[in-house]
Amino acid sequence: MTDKTSTTGKVRLRGERSPLASAGLHLTLLTAAVIAVFPPLWLVITSFKPTNDAFDTSLVKNFTFANYSHVVSDTQFLSWVGNSLVVVGLTTVIGVFISATTGYAVSRFRFPGLRPLMWLLLITQMFPVAVLIVPLYNLLATLGMLNQPVGLVITYLTVAVPFCAWMMKGYFDGIPAEIDEAGRVDGLTPFGTFWRLIMPLAKPGLAVTAFYTFITGWAEVAYASAFMTGEENLTLAGGLQTFVNQYTADWGSLTAAAVLIAAPAAVVFGLVQRHLVSGLTAGATKS
Repeated sequence: MTDKTSTTGKVRLRGERSPLASAGLHLTLLTAAVIAVFPPLWLVITSFKPTNDAFDTSLVKNFTFANYSHVVSDTQFLSWVGNSLVVVGLTTVIGVFISATTGYAVSRFRFPGLRPLMWLLLITQMFPVAVLIVPLYNLLATLGMLNQPVGLVITYLTVAVPFCAWMMKGYFDGIPAEIDEAGRVDGLTPFGTFWRLIMPLAKPGLAVTAFYTFITGWAEVAYASAFMTGEENLTLAGGLQTFVNQYTADWGSLTAAAVLIAAPAAVVFGLVQRHLVSGLTAGATKS
């Protein structure tokens, strides 16, 4: 490693940033942080403003909880919460189980059709939501699942499971196969080995899978709006659209509802964030 001497006579190691470069980096990071934080911060600020002050660029002058009170008391918000909890809960539990078992199977076993299955998991991610709405709508209509939570759950699983199964496959690849062999020596069945030995070691990957499936069901709008009708049947994301009509928007209620919807997602992120980095990077390297 060679040293560099600046014009001031100080020795600077190779790779060490100069004061000017360090200041520029910190300024860039600060600017990026402000840009990232400003939209949700302004959303929260607007939710405490009267509707007439929604576009006022000043901070809250007439602080009020009226928007939150209106959303909770005068709309179907609580029904939307119940519908979302049912849909998201089923999507998360079923999605994590299917993704984990599929990822384990393609990681540990070799069977006819393995390569086409892996390609299928990738190809399903290439279709945009807009392309799939019509065929999925016709399929659910044929099965009598329109306006039913189970139809929305199945739809969300088609979105979440392929990506999560591929990700879990990479995570299981990083768990030594010798653990499976030890389980079989001890008399465990393949599923017993998976459930009792592998699953406890896969908590970071499972946390990422659970978070992804949760967000898929909690924040998705297009399918929820197309497949569910009637305000009492909407999920939270679909219910937000009721505050916007062809001519105007109730910005106070819209922002208040958006804050209430974002809060649970932030809580879930806080619970699993320590597992996200290790889970998302699993399978990126090989030993």
